[in-house]
Amino acid sequence: MRNYGTTLTMVSPNSRSSSSNSKRSFITRTLFAFRNETNRVFSSLIFRSTIYKMLAVFDKSVAKSPDALQSPESDSVYALKDGILAHHFSSVYPGSVIVNLGSAGLLAYSVEKQNPLLPRLFAVVDDIFCLFQGHIENVAQLKQQYGLNKAANEVIIVIEAYRTLRDRGPYPADQVVRDIQGKFVFVLYDSSSKTSFFASDVDGSVPFHWGTDSEGQLVLSDDVETMKKGCGKSFAPFPKGCFFTTSGGLRSYEHPLNELKPVPRVDSSGNVCGANFKVDAEARKESSGMPRVGSAANWSSNY
Repeated sequence: MRNYGTTLTMVSPNSRSSSSNSKRSFITRTLFAFRNETNRVFSSLIFRSTIYKMLAVFDKSVAKSPDALQSPESDSVYALKDGILAHHFSSVYPGSVIVNLGSAGLLAYSVEKQNPLLPRLFAVVDDIFCLFQGHIENVAQLKQQYGLNKAANEVIIVIEAYRTLRDRGPYPADQVVRDIQGKFVFVLYDSSSKTSFFASDVDGSVPFHWGTDSEGQLVLSDDVETMKKGCGKSFAPFPKGCFFTTSGGLRSYEHPLNELKPVPRVDSSGNVCGANFKVDAEARKESSGMPRVGSAANWSSNY
């Protein structure tokens, strides 16, 4: 942002009245100019944030789409067939990176004009692919918690949190996500166990949608037009404060003991467009207690 300095004005004793009016006028003009500049900067940030986009498509074996997302007469496509949705994404956002996950699906993201307030990070560690957008506020705490060095960034923290959950399972998955404080969305795929794991922060600060294509494959993106291309009307905003895993499906980490119920999402024309998932305050899950921890245990099928 532009640096606004301090202006000093010499005032003679004989011109205090006119000088006072002049100073008030000067302050008004300065404040007006500052407001316009601030609006311009934030408008620029908003514009830049709409340029950055990401996409994930998962096969049904990796992420089963909830039935409630499927809308009648959806007019969706087979997103993974011949890379149709990936080609569409890269044509709209030239220079995009497409990560082929084989039969499991794909990840894609644009690399230019990112939102500086919600940056995108991508990493691959030991066959774990992770796409992260946003900002974690308690980075230092999580680095210490997972034994990471100072150079570790947000996406590495998410990968290590997942690996700890998968291999040692110290506490439930909802606690792992709840420990992450900030504005974020992440999508993770583990090729060694063929599992997916994705989540959004409690306020839904990062735009994020999910839906289903014509074959029931799960599609995720922050780009509404890409969602329409792949899912037709069968998509909705990803529920804030929630996470999804291959084995457990959609769950709330804010209210882990409550069920989630789908509420049909209706657009301005009265058409059903997927469903919004809400916490059902009256329906509670049965708690199975905390699993026993063992160094040789693999909790990938239990989280």
